[in-house]
Amino acid sequence: MDRDIASEKIPATIKELQARVAAAFGRHPLCRDVQFAIVSTPKSRSGANWTVSMSAVPPDAIWEASELVADIQDAYVLAA
Repeated sequence: MDRDIASEKIPATIKELQARVAAAFGRHPLCRDVQFAIVSTPKSRSGANWTVSMSAVPPDAIWEASELVADIQDAYVLAA
């Protein structure tokens, strides 16, 4: 039972992904000061072709920021 996971994801541009990650971080009190960049990557088996490079992450926000990014990565694929 093979499925194309990438086909279930919504295509988004880097600017759209930046806006979604910024909004998610902005809504979470521990993640508001996290600095990040969206980085294009080679497509993987899971369909992922982008990631988030985070910097200036407060120690108490590491898990929350990672979970927020994972949720967004599950829903979106970088549009060509």
